[in-house]
Amino acid sequence: MKRINILTIFPEFFSGILTTGLIAKALAEKIVEINIINIRDYSEDKHKKVDDEPYGGGAGMVFKIEPIYNALKKLNLLNKAEIILFSPIGKLLKQNDFKELVKNDEIALICGRYEGVDFRVAEHIATKIYSIGDYIIQGGEIAAAVLLEGFLRLVPGFVGNDESIKYESYEDNLLEYPQYTRPQNFNGWQVPEVLLSGNHQLIKEWREKKRLELTKKYRNDLYNKYIN
Repeated sequence: MKRINILTIFPEFFSGILTTGLIAKALAEKIVEINIINIRDYSEDKHKKVDDEPYGGGAGMVFKIEPIYNALKKLNLLNKAEIILFSPIGKLLKQNDFKELVKNDEIALICGRYEGVDFRVAEHIATKIYSIGDYIIQGGEIAAAVLLEGFLRLVPGFVGNDESIKYESYEDNLLEYPQYTRPQNFNGWQVPEVLLSGNHQLIKEWREKKRLELTKKYRNDLYNKYIN
């Protein structure tokens, strides 16, 4: 069973996520264990303070290293789990990263806030650092939710039909082929005839062709990587 530990100062953020859809089902069936850890519980400050002013001055507050280190140490995650920090300095999170991460039995996700996390966490504690995009959001919780979704979909038994994840976007550096369903005709917009033919070989060939076409049209960077 995979175990995911999420370190945050807003545990309530994850309450809806953990009680919805396939994640709730996976938890009930013990396919995965998800522990939400309140970083404040590991603060040595009598007021459970987890942040302080930055050395050298500047706006905002910075997450202290002690509560994060204390939590990881007391939960026996140091030198055991893959410890992931979300930060603008991190590698852009991609599908291949999920494939590598899911090889781990246990991961820990550190959700920063404010002006960031004491850089010693990145230097000495985190084993991987990720960013979900070149933009700024309020904190690491949304990034953790993104990683959680991508990670769990690759855990055996999480998705009902494992075949459904084999031909998705970003596999082999291509986007997924277009999908259609009923009605066959809507406002004069028709479903491609080949999909109604019942000829599985023709459908397979059409889908492979469309994967190339869509990737070239919408994600030329991926297309160039594929052809090279």
